[in-house]
Amino acid sequence: MSATTTPPAAEEYAARLTRWSGELATEEAGCSRLGWARVVVFGLGVADFFWVTRVVPEAWPTLLVPTLVFAWLVHRHGLAKVRRLRAARAVTLYERASRRLLGLWMDDGAHGESFVDEGHLFAMDLDLLGKGSVFQRLCTARTRMGEETLARWLLEPAAPAETRRRQLAVEELRGALDLREELALVGPDSESDGDAAALRAWIARPGRRVPPGLRLVSMLLGLLGAGAAVAWAFFDAGLVPLVLVGVGQAIVGQVLRGLLSDETRELADLAPELGLLSDVLHVVEAQRFDTPALAELRASLERDGRPPSAHVRRLAFLVATLHDAGRNAFFAPVAFVLGLRVPLIEALESWRREHAEDVTAWLGAVGRLEALCAFATAAYENPQQPFAEIEEDTGPCLIGEGLGHLLLSEERCVRNDIRLDARLRLLLVSGSNMSGKSTLLRTVGVNVVLGLAGATVCAKRLRLSPFDVGASICVHDSLLEGASRFYAEIRRLAAIDAAVRAAADAGKRPVLFLLDEILHGTNSSDRVVGASAVVRALVDRGAVGLVTTHDLALARLADELGERARNVHFEDHLEEGRMVFDYIMRDGVVERGNALPLMRSLGLEV
Repeated sequence: MSATTTPPAAEEYAARLTRWSGELATEEAGCSRLGWARVVVFGLGVADFFWVTRVVPEAWPTLLVPTLVFAWLVHRHGLAKVRRLRAARAVTLYERASRRLLGLWMDDGAHGESFVDEGHLFAMDLDLLGKGSVFQRLCTARTRMGEETLARWLLEPAAPAETRRRQLAVEELRGALDLREELALVGPDSESDGDAAALRAWIARPGRRVPPGLRLVSMLLGLLGAGAAVAWAFFDAGLVPLVLVGVGQAIVGQVLRGLLSDETRELADLAPELGLLSDVLHVVEAQRFDTPALAELRASLERDGRPPSAHVRRLAFLVATLHDAGRNAFFAPVAFVLGLRVPLIEALESWRREHAEDVTAWLGAVGRLEALCAFATAAYENPQQPFAEIEEDTGPCLIGEGLGHLLLSEERCVRNDIRLDARLRLLLVSGSNMSGKSTLLRTVGVNVVLGLAGATVCAKRLRLSPFDVGASICVHDSLLEGASRFYAEIRRLAAIDAAVRAAADAGKRPVLFLLDEILHGTNSSDRVVGASAVVRALVDRGAVGLVTTHDLALARLADELGERARNVHFEDHLEEGRMVFDYIMRDGVVERGNALPLMRSLGLEV
C-alpha cells in the first residue's frame, strides 16, 4: 500500500467527492419521493377508515392494505435516510480533505484544547494543541479515544522500537483510503462523536447487585402482573389485581430507587459512544493486516469466538432497553408492571463483570488505529515527506535536510538544514525581529516530535536519535499566579535543567532544548551572564539544542564552547520602506538589527 500505487490525493479526493455528491443528490431525491408517498398512503388510509366505519363496515379487511404499505414505506424511508446521512458525511469528509490540501483547515476538526497542560515542557511552545495546532492539522479521529491517543503520541516521544513499528503501520495504512473512509462514515445517526469517559467511569465503578430477596419479589410480581394483565384483557377480571401488582412494584422500585436511578443516569450518557464504538470495531474486525503493530492491534480484539462489536451491540441494546423502561411512553408501563428494570440491571452488571478488562483493550485498539490513520492521511496527502531515520547507539543526532514547518503552505515554507550531534551540540541563532528565528525553533521541534511519534516529517531527510524535548518559546506571565513573564521563563528553564540532570544521572535519552530570546525580560548584563551559564550547563550535561538571541554579546558563547557550538543567523533588508526577509539560515553572527529601520518605516522619529 505504498504511496506510489495510489493516485495523487487531490485527484482522488475530487473523484470521490463527485461520486458521493451524486449519491447524496440521488438519496435526497429518493427520501423526498418516499416522504410524499407516505403522505399519500396515509391520506388514502384515513379515507379508507372513514369509508369502512361509516359506509361499508364489512369491508374492514381493506384497511390492511394501506396499513402494510405505510409500514413498508416507513421502513424504506428509514433506510434511505441512513444512506443519505452516510453520503452527506462522505461529502463533508472529502470537502474537508480538499480544503486541507489547500491549507484551509483551520476551521475544521478538533483542536485538542482539552489535552492542554500548561506545565508541559514543549506542547504549547510548539503549537501542538489548540486552535491552528499540529493536532488540528493531523486529527481525523471520530472517537475521543482516537483523539486521546493522537495527543498522547505527540506529547510523549516513543521508544525507537515503537517508533519503527508505527512507521511500518502508517506505511501500510497510507494507501488504505477505503478503510479510512469507512471509519469516517460509520456511527449513529447523529453528529456527536463518542466520548469514552462515561464508559470508562461506568466500567470502573464498583458493582451493584440487587439483593436476592428483592430480586425474587420483583420477579414474582412480574409474573403476577403478566397474569393480571391477561386476565383483565381477555377474561374481564377487572383492574384490581393489576393495580395491586403495580403497588407492589412501586414499593420495590422505591426500595431500589438509589440503585436504579444512578444506573439509569450513568448509562444514559453511553448511548452515542456505544453505537460508534460498535461500528468502528466492526470495521476493524473485517480487516487483515500485515505489519506487526496492526496485526497485534487486530489480535487484541479476539476473545471467546465472538467479535467485540457483538458484545458492544448487546450492551447498547441493554442500555437502550433500560432507558426506554423509564422514559418510553409505550414501553415504560409494561416494563413497570413486569418489573423489567431489575433483570436489566442484573444483565448489565453481568456484562460489566465479564467484559470490564476487555473494554480497556477495545478502546485502546480503536484509539491506536485512529491515531495511525491520522498519520497515514498526512503521509498520503504529502507523498514527498519521508519518515525519520531513527538512530540508536550513536549519541545525540539531529541531522535535517530541507526542514520545513508542517503548518506552513509549500509556497510560504522556506526550508533550512540543521545538524546537531555528539560534537556540535549548540546552535546560537541571531537575527533581527521577524527574521525567522522562532519559526526555526518550532520547525525543529515539531519535526522531532512527529519523527519520534512515527509520522512522516516535513523534510527532505531527517536522521534522528531519541530525544526528550524542552522548549521556552511561548512562555506567558500569569495574573492569577502573580508570576511575571521573566519568572515564568526561569521556571521553565529550571524545569528543562531538571530534565537534563535527570537524563544525565539516569543515562536516559538526551534532552533537545529550544530556547527563544533567552532571559530577554531582564537587563542586558544579567541576561548575558545568566543565559551563558544556563546554556553552558545544559551543554555540559549532554543536552543539545538551539538558542535564539538579539544580544550579540551572547553570541560570544560559541567561541567559549569551541567546536561544541556554532553561530548562525538570519538576515533582512529594507526595500521601499518595507522590511524584506528571506528566512534562510546562514553561518556566523548577524551584523545588524532592524529595530530602528522598522520603527522609522512606521513613522516613529528615532
